[in-house]
Amino acid sequence: MVLTLTFKATKHREKQMAAIIKTSEEIDKMRIAGQQAADVLTMIEPFVQVGITTNELNQRCHDFIVNEQGGIPAPLNYHGFPKSICTSLNYVVCHGIPNDKPLKEGDIINIDITVIKDGYHGDTSKMFMVGKTSILAKRLSMIAQECLYIGINLVKPGARLGDIGAAIQKHAEKNSYSIVREYCGHGIGAVFHEEPQILHYGKKGTGDTLKVGQCFTIEPMVNAGKRNCKVLKDEWTVITKDKKLSAQWEHTLLVTEAGVEILTLRPEETIERLINHD
Repeated sequence: MVLTLTFKATKHREKQMAAIIKTSEEIDKMRIAGQQAADVLTMIEPFVQVGITTNELNQRCHDFIVNEQGGIPAPLNYHGFPKSICTSLNYVVCHGIPNDKPLKEGDIINIDITVIKDGYHGDTSKMFMVGKTSILAKRLSMIAQECLYIGINLVKPGARLGDIGAAIQKHAEKNSYSIVREYCGHGIGAVFHEEPQILHYGKKGTGDTLKVGQCFTIEPMVNAGKRNCKVLKDEWTVITKDKKLSAQWEHTLLVTEAGVEILTLRPEETIERLINHD
């Protein structure tokens, strides 16, 4: 679940003054929470089909988290959010609220899962293709995932956040897409949204440096059209202003001594869980 940068939405984040370095015990709990969030996305994939409603997907995820995992779905009642997952469909950028409208052939949907287990958060999202989708939709989703992986591969102690944001922005824009700027990744742990803010655009050589033991999300929102977006009257759902498609992928990460560990990795992914730069 993304962090909102706009002043109007500061109610949607808990304020932290500095990045929190996790202890080994906290990291163990983050690994478990991250794995459970990943497992929810793996569980729900066979059900993302033409005709199912996002409310039905929400209920399946809720029941799995609560009854099978013994966890808590973090979005539910978070600052008033009414559901257990976010379902962002087609031109919805983020924070889509599940409803009773059935999915149709050609839809693309981001499902964003955050699990609380033993007081710690695991946060991840994935794009799903519903039936036969367009070449444009598939390409947009692929480039958005590449943006995530490019950012992840730059994570290591001493790396600067501006370098990560700049690399993500460069890859999106060289493929004629745009990066949403009002929403960003975030530190995560016992608190859902901690410092630092992880921007998906920026300038090389700027921003805070990463430290061993930090946990945070990278979750670029990539638009097929212009980067501009707006919030609907429900005060949650964010859409592209031009109604063109948007895609997003997200992982929770740990800065290690030698690089990065992906805490929310799924079995089908080709990127390594542990990336070392030694």
